[in-house]
Amino acid sequence: MLPVLRLVLPKGSLEKATLELFSAADLPVVRSSSVDYRATIDDPRIADVRILRPQEIPMYVAEGLFDIGLTGRDWVEETSSDVVSLGELGYSKATSNPVLVVAAVAADSTVQRVEDLPQGVRVTSEYPKLTERYFLSKGIAADVRLSYGATEAKIPDIADCVVEITETGRALRAAGLRIIDTVLVSYTEMIANKTAYEDPIKRHAMHQLMTLLLGTLDARGKVLVKLNVDADHYQAVLDVLPSAKSPTVSELASGGFAVESVVDKRTINTLIPSLKDAGASDILELPISKIVA
Repeated sequence: MLPVLRLVLPKGSLEKATLELFSAADLPVVRSSSVDYRATIDDPRIADVRILRPQEIPMYVAEGLFDIGLTGRDWVEETSSDVVSLGELGYSKATSNPVLVVAAVAADSTVQRVEDLPQGVRVTSEYPKLTERYFLSKGIAADVRLSYGATEAKIPDIADCVVEITETGRALRAAGLRIIDTVLVSYTEMIANKTAYEDPIKRHAMHQLMTLLLGTLDARGKVLVKLNVDADHYQAVLDVLPSAKSPTVSELASGGFAVESVVDKRTINTLIPSLKDAGASDILELPISKIVA
């Protein structure tokens, strides 16, 4: 297969998590240094790799400079980029949770809802266009200013309200702010250029890459448990054993059954002793790199 896809990956807060995901998906990104904007992936579907700021990626993909890219839904909305979403990828810079774009005010403010803010309210954000649309949808003519960083530090002297991203809300609370509304729930997404997506060869390659990435994400926090059990204890063991769908069971030549199932890693410390108590033997716990349904 000739390389067909020009790929752009996010630099900055999403960079480390993205590179780790690609490596785990057997698509390791290779570059000469950590500051190099050019990279390669030894895969027959990928012709070129760049690493750029996620704010720019939706526009570049929409313009056709790249066929596919990873960025946050927040930047797709901020730039109003006309792209195809290939799907959400359940990770952010520190967790598997989405990033929230929220409106926040000083913790001691009397404002409880966005609708309580006055006309002409001073708002600062790294998402000025998204913020303007949001306040217009609430019927509020806001004075929205672009923030180049340290947005939460601008209340109350420079702004009355901020529109900022958060994963947990801890940083905002630490800065003395209180969230009054969620503007947008933003996942990392694989986006595609519309023209490139219409090409059946490129579209097939895109979906193959998504299969690898989603399969890797689905496998995170999961392990494979394999065990043997005799006929007398078979049902008791099945009653203890959780399964993504249903366990795989096969008969043993010597009698009894071999059983295997995918389970949450976080439950394994209580599950294995319970399986042993129920009559299971020869219990194995094995790591999983991908789950593809």
